[in-house]
Amino acid sequence: MQWQNDYRSKLCSAEEAVKTIKSGHRVYVHPGCAVPEVLVNAMCARYRELEDVEVIHLLTVGECQYSRPEMEGHFRHNALFIGKNVRKAVNDGRADFTPIFLSEVCQLFSKNYLPLDVSLIQVSPPDKHGFCSFGVGVESTKCAAEMGKVVIAQVNQQMPRTLGDSFIHVDKISHFVEVDVPLKELPQVSNEVSPEEAAIYQRIGKNIASLVEDGSTLQLGIGAIPDAVLRYLHDKNDLGLHTEMFSDGVVKLVEEGIITNERKTLHVGKIVASFVLGTRRLFDFIDNDPVIEFHPSIYVNDPFVIAKNDKMVAINSAIEIDLTGQVCADSIGTEFFSGFGGQLDFIRGASRSRRGKPVIALPSTARNGELSRIVPMLSPGAGVTTSRGDVHYVVTEFGIANLYGKTVRQRAYELIEIAHPDFRSELEQYAVGRKFFPQSERPIISAN
Repeated sequence: MQWQNDYRSKLCSAEEAVKTIKSGHRVYVHPGCAVPEVLVNAMCARYRELEDVEVIHLLTVGECQYSRPEMEGHFRHNALFIGKNVRKAVNDGRADFTPIFLSEVCQLFSKNYLPLDVSLIQVSPPDKHGFCSFGVGVESTKCAAEMGKVVIAQVNQQMPRTLGDSFIHVDKISHFVEVDVPLKELPQVSNEVSPEEAAIYQRIGKNIASLVEDGSTLQLGIGAIPDAVLRYLHDKNDLGLHTEMFSDGVVKLVEEGIITNERKTLHVGKIVASFVLGTRRLFDFIDNDPVIEFHPSIYVNDPFVIAKNDKMVAINSAIEIDLTGQVCADSIGTEFFSGFGGQLDFIRGASRSRRGKPVIALPSTARNGELSRIVPMLSPGAGVTTSRGDVHYVVTEFGIANLYGKTVRQRAYELIEIAHPDFRSELEQYAVGRKFFPQSERPIISAN
């Protein structure tokens, strides 16, 4: 077959492949657990030869050598979503942050807002037709591979083959570097929390699960809250999944027949996602499974597509929320923490879904109970990720508030009711001072 000859002619070492990267280039890196470490390490080994190379990607798992202080002037990272591994570099001014909805990342490349010189990707070995799969992450990478002037693929024997819109043909790739190495893994966050924190997350999960009806389609991210929600869905029937990503916790619900996707109104019978973050168990689960379809984020996160799923339940987290309903999820005061991700894509999609439920969930306090996450006003410098007009359900361990269609006075009352009891009086005093509550109608906030 012609593609086999083409493939062999493009085989080279990582060191040879990355020589195509020149000073001043913009380089895209496959994010998440798909990060092509062999290629990235080979690129970073050349740092003294290079200047002003921009490295752009969403969150990656593992180390980002190019964001180290000694790499300054050689590489500069541009984060489309800030991960733990680059957070210090961004806030120290050694790296950049581009706020962007996940549904719109592909447009940055396709419309030449951020033209790509080189795309570093990781794929499965080609099938008999010459198609490689993007494996654990399609998200914005399919578009980046289509738009990159040079595409370098780390072909990994251990990359699962995922189905859907998850393929690139050999003839679209400039260089191939063959490896046989484990993928980067990201274990469930719930395994790392204290017993006290776990108890809070379990109460939040139980509250959210009460909003999930039989036949609902879910969006779940990664973290202690989604993990807790999954534990309380075992009495549900025929749930579906349409989500930007999922993690290990979903596997058990599929195996138990809780997630069947049979009552979905879009992609019936299919789990739809654009990437996964998890462990080898999850990677084996998604390998060559026709029930699971991976599509680019420009499709999966499109609010108009999301809305086609009836009973869409979108579950997203927050850092803090003020008494009018403004949600901050990407910064702590002036310090950038993460990014928009798909929160607003799914909040808006679920709000337009027939019988849909957009949910913002958060523990009532931070710093071991020292700070309330429900606040009179957002911290100075904090960004508004989700506007007060977009917020419907807000969930803490103390209950559920439904803010949609409510006045500021009603919102403040409902949020104070689900705040931690230690902070309710303080929040009430602020609300009275701001005249959210007329003094003559001052509500009596429960202390329990």
